[in-house]
Amino acid sequence: LVERRRDGGRGFVHVAHGTIRAPKGAELPQRLEFIRSRLVEVVAEHAPDHAAVERVFVANNVRSAIVLGQARGVVLAALAQAGVAIDEISAREVKKAVTGTGDADKKMVKQMVARLLSLDAEPPTDAADALALALHRAQVGRLAGLEVRTRTRPRRRRDLAALVEK
Repeated sequence: LVERRRDGGRGFVHVAHGTIRAPKGAELPQRLEFIRSRLVEVVAEHAPDHAAVERVFVANNVRSAIVLGQARGVVLAALAQAGVAIDEISAREVKKAVTGTGDADKKMVKQMVARLLSLDAEPPTDAADALALALHRAQVGRLAGLEVRTRTRPRRRRDLAALVEK
């Protein structure tokens, strides 16, 4: 979790981070319920306005992709039920926003997250990914909702010959 600096300075401050790991050996429904209930606790504790979730990617292992999709669905449903606005962002967009390149590796993301949030140590990989998502959302979130207005009435055309004669 990150928030905009309150002292009027630029940038963001670290609020909290962590990793939700379901108990190994539990059946899938119990693992999904563990993720849901822990996320509900975190949302109740911190009351975020927005959340960012990594957009789905194609995995090589179909079984892993299905399980990841189910866990992601539980996360989206828990956030929606809590009334938290959700942005879905691709990993490449996040890496580019945080490191300057969409091809950044995990180590670079961890280093930049620690630097941008003035952390004493690099966070664990999963937590760094989540903080990078939060930073991206905080940086561009205000711009995402802006509407681009186009001219609704045609511009008055002036006759070039009339301007030359004057």
